[in-house]
Amino acid sequence: MNQPFFQCITDFIFLEDSPQKADIIFIPGGNYPETARKAAALYRKGLAPFVLPSGHCSILKGQFDGAPGYETEWEYLAAVLAEEGVPREAVLKEDQATFTYENAILSRKRTEALGLKIEKAILCCQAFHARRSFLYYQEQFPQTKFLVCPAVTRGIARDTWYKTEKGIDTVLGELERCGSQFHQIMRQYMESEKP
Repeated sequence: MNQPFFQCITDFIFLEDSPQKADIIFIPGGNYPETARKAAALYRKGLAPFVLPSGHCSILKGQFDGAPGYETEWEYLAAVLAEEGVPREAVLKEDQATFTYENAILSRKRTEALGLKIEKAILCCQAFHARRSFLYYQEQFPQTKFLVCPAVTRGIARDTWYKTEKGIDTVLGELERCGSQFHQIMRQYMESEKP
């Protein structure tokens, strides 16, 4: 469909960069294996020495409801990484976050605790979640160059999202959250700039 406003939404939400050598690969939680598989493929290519999946469970659900036998998003994503050939010592742990901003905050705290200097990072997120994930991680790692290398999940991709009700609802929901969830962060920056 040739609708310019669709393209504007697509370009805003669906970020994607070519992968390059980086200091770490971040995975901002979730219960979809595609993001961990993408991260593992990039790790196997030698693009980063560490992978940091982040997540306890969704704050909305209150418990991990992904694959049976796993209690946290981190545990599940770490298992997928292991299945995909990422050695245990390369997988860092953050298993407390319950929403995307917390994934970014606690990932920063974890890398700082380990004394890691993150100059360049790869972000492996869901394709439709790319913009919001990028904004949160960039806010927490202001000196870091991020390369967004997303994975398509739920069949929602940049060239198909507007063809199903689920795709439209998901992507427009992300668009709404990109506006609504950043008020407090922006106000904090505004307050810090006041004399």
